[in-house]
Amino acid sequence: MSRQKLIKQLKEKNPKLNRSEIVSIIDIFSETISKALREGKAVEIRNLGRFFNRKLKENFNARNPSSNELIYTPERVKIKFKASKKLKKIINE
Repeated sequence: MSRQKLIKQLKEKNPKLNRSEIVSIIDIFSETISKALREGKAVEIRNLGRFFNRKLKENFNARNPSSNELIYTPERVKIKFKASKKLKKIINE
């Protein structure tokens, strides 16, 4: 789902809110999640799921498949999402 479709659906369900208010709500929501993840905290939204950070170790012996040359990959953080039981149940119905 695109951002525009999300705004449109929220506008249909909440006709009292204008478009700019809906856009600011979505922006605040996404900024809050990204700020918490930047600080290393996990974000849990009940009945939706959990966003959390996973550290990937540095790798000294990764290879480029085309040239077979060794590549160094530094330690980095990957964002993971684990769906809640209720979301999994809804998706698999």
